[in-house]
Amino acid sequence: MALQVSEKKGTLYLEGRINSTTARLFIIHAEYYVEKLKNVIINIDNIKEIDNDGIEAIKTVWAIALQKQKNFSIRGLGCKDLYDHFGTSLVA
Repeated sequence: MALQVSEKKGTLYLEGRINSTTARLFIIHAEYYVEKLKNVIINIDNIKEIDNDGIEAIKTVWAIALQKQKNFSIRGLGCKDLYDHFGTSLVA
């Protein structure tokens, strides 16, 4: 399954896989929402797979949000590697 990004009430819902094939597309979609929303909230409940490129893509979106002075949150039960990378103190 490819990655699907949808927005509902200010939260980006991700479904599918964030990998080398979908990482760039994710960054493009998320960057649009960083500009549009006051806070960037990503829900990863429906992520099936995330590889190193996916983690780097989320880091890129995080950096863009910080640069634009936006709050950034990751929510949901998703990949443990992602939570380990960002550290529990940085993840909502």
